[in-house]
Amino acid sequence: MDPCSADLSLRLHQQAILSEFGVEALRGDDIDTLLQRATELCAEGMGAQFCKALEYLRGEDMLLVRAGVGWAPDVIGRARVGADLASPAGFALKTRRPVISNHLAEETRFRTPQLMAEHGIRRAINVLIENRDGAFGVLEVDDTRAGVFSEADIAFMQGFANLLGGAIERVRTEGLLRAALARQDLLAREMSHRVKNSLAIVASLLALQARSAEAGPDGEAVRAALIDARTRVEAIAGVHDQLWRQGDRERESAPGEIDLAPFLQTLTANLQSGAPRHRLVCTVAPQRISADQAIPIGLLVNELVTNAIKYAYPEASHPQGGEIRVRTERDGDRLLLTVRDDGIGLPAGFDIARTSRSLGMRVVSNLSRQLGATLDTPRDGAGAHFHLAVPLAGQGAGQGAA
Repeated sequence: MDPCSADLSLRLHQQAILSEFGVEALRGDDIDTLLQRATELCAEGMGAQFCKALEYLRGEDMLLVRAGVGWAPDVIGRARVGADLASPAGFALKTRRPVISNHLAEETRFRTPQLMAEHGIRRAINVLIENRDGAFGVLEVDDTRAGVFSEADIAFMQGFANLLGGAIERVRTEGLLRAALARQDLLAREMSHRVKNSLAIVASLLALQARSAEAGPDGEAVRAALIDARTRVEAIAGVHDQLWRQGDRERESAPGEIDLAPFLQTLTANLQSGAPRHRLVCTVAPQRISADQAIPIGLLVNELVTNAIKYAYPEASHPQGGEIRVRTERDGDRLLLTVRDDGIGLPAGFDIARTSRSLGMRVVSNLSRQLGATLDTPRDGAGAHFHLAVPLAGQGAGQGAA
């Protein structure tokens, strides 16, 4: 093959290698892996015995051999080369210009570093690796054989160095973003934890106030109102407790979301502890929803279950109490929530939006409107049946069905 054809073949091969590495530089997320791959491909493209990527250690004004091929096993990650003008790599770093030295033994611009002398290096070519953060270091190709590195080789190596510089900047930026998001998530969970603790204090104060209410009809009414207020506060605190706890377990989940299943199960378990005559059954499949939806849904369940505990099974006719069931299921872009019992049922002509005067039912009606939900009371068997259809926010995030 004539020299012109051989040179053209070499340059085409180099362009193919550079293109291959360009894809890896866009996808890679580990700097050491990218540096090692670059040295391997760069040595291949140059037909050279040695290649190394050196990172500039500013505090020491030294260059660390971060990756490479052809070197002794104890070189990578340990060997250092001076970053001053007296070494080829240091000269390229400080002058910010590519450096070719085809005869290191005769070089007058700089000395041959001990590392290169020990490996019998006779010629070297260096280019700068940099990005918007400044100089990362130097990419260097070396060889023990006689030959000539050319200006065309600089173009090939600079292409590698430029891809490396951009990839290193991207990986570091992504790392900083992940750290910032993790900190934001930590702060959000810490805030939820503090809100939960503050609400628990409010609930305790309401419980103390209820116990200190005076005897008599008026006192009983006050006590009941304070107890109801406490359970509502505890329901809100439960959401923040789940935001805090689930955030520890599910770092990949969207911030501000919780799994509805453990939240409602914890809520009904708390209500069960205060209703020993009844059996509360909570059947909820995993479903991630926003905290903005979880709070009103939790309050709705709290109101409806509390209402069933109070009125569904009068002690005179149902001394053993009865069962109260909470269930959710996914229906397309809606969450279907049902709370039902097998007790005495709702009064004839009951209309939650028009006829109910109780605070609890007014709360349920208002919360349903807040959620943009439809609330029905089907007459499809014994007992009371409340059926709520809630449009889900962020349709791609939710999952699971009962």
